[in-house]
Amino acid sequence: METAANPAEIWQADFYRRPLKHEDGQSIWELLVCSADQQFTYGAMCGQSAASAQWLAAEIDSAIAKASHSPREIQVFRPQSLSLLQTAGEILKLPVVARRETPALKRWLSQRAAWYMTLPEFTGESYDPLAIDRPPPNPLPENLWGDRWRFAAISAADFQQTFPHEPIPVRQLPSEKMPLELGVSSTTPIPGVVIDGGRQAMTLAYWLQDSQPVALHGVAGAPDGLVLEAGLSDRWILTTFEDPEVSAAARTFEHRKQASQGLHFLLVRPDDSGMTHTGIWLLR
Repeated sequence: METAANPAEIWQADFYRRPLKHEDGQSIWELLVCSADQQFTYGAMCGQSAASAQWLAAEIDSAIAKASHSPREIQVFRPQSLSLLQTAGEILKLPVVARRETPALKRWLSQRAAWYMTLPEFTGESYDPLAIDRPPPNPLPENLWGDRWRFAAISAADFQQTFPHEPIPVRQLPSEKMPLELGVSSTTPIPGVVIDGGRQAMTLAYWLQDSQPVALHGVAGAPDGLVLEAGLSDRWILTTFEDPEVSAAARTFEHRKQASQGLHFLLVRPDDSGMTHTGIWLLR
């Protein structure tokens, strides 16, 4: 079917097995689709043997018919769902994108978890509707690392008034994460990490852009480290350190994240002149 796309609407979708089985022992899979404001919802179940991109395409087409319009894009947070949903999206000529932040869908999944327990098909197994596999972090490829790095802080005002207007080639400054949108005072220091990339600055920035940074974490250990969460479930060890001063700076970084409602940043620049920036990501 052909329907006009609603340019303002984004859908969120999940397709995965639930803690349910048919009488023949076959696992039950469920497709859930909702708009970002959860004003529109659609769900359908099938046995594992029927779970396919073709089945998904037919059901999403039914969701489109129910909504009377196509979405601008469909966002998916579960790595195990992404490939099948992207194939279904190709069939329907709809963009399906990976995105960790799907709050409406995750709320709905959490609500439905209690409902599954009331169904005769419930298996009784332990079930976390939002659980995804978390692989161990991988070291950042050596050819990407720059000249030096440091923990830093930039005022919330700079993210509102300065960075949006600077000629930075690679940027991720989502409006919903801007300090004023979250009620963060303009004088609040936003913590972050600055990488002086030297000749590798642009290569690193483009690699980061493709990896889709989500969050940075200072991790205590032996040695301590800095881990980048990216994509749907990727984790990268940006660096490790044993210097007491750097470890203290990492603790300050984590404390400042709490004060800034989780906001923090990653900034890549060619050098420490402060004159040019290559890439910036506002994270939460």
